[in-house]
Parts: sequence; C-alpha cells; structure tokens
Amino acid sequence: MDLASSEYIQSFTFRLARPREELPRQDQSRHQEIDDGGFGVCESCDEEISVKRLEARPETTLCIRCKEDQERQEKDFG
Repeated sequence: MDLASSEYIQSFTFRLARPREELPRQDQSRHQEIDDGGFGVCESCDEEISVKRLEARPETTLCIRCKEDQERQEKDFG
C-alpha cells in the first residue's frame, strides 16, 4: 500500500513539473508569434481565436471549435 501511494505521488509530482519546464519555451514561442502577427490565430484552421477564449486561456493555440474537435478525437481514439 505504501509503495503504491509513493509511486502515485511521484507520478503526480512529475506531471505537475512537466508543464513548468515547457512554459519558458512556450513564452518564447508566443512572443515570436506576437512579433510576427500570428498571436490569436488558430494553428489548425487559421481563424481568429475569440477574445473570450484568449482571456480564459492566453496560452491556447486552437480556437474553441478546433479544440473541441481535438478532444473528441482523443476521446474516440484514447
């Protein structure tokens, strides 16, 4: 029981740490997008991402429709 608990905590800690490591790279990428005029444009369909969505998730690269499609596909194949 203790081993399982320890492994769960370790796995959870790694999952939390991973996004923090990716943030500096994402920040650089987002700054480049702003400079290039591509910030706020969906990388899947090239439509503008709504201001509401960007306010909720500034790091997003997909509009809500494409994100929902992606999640549906992940659910179907995951």
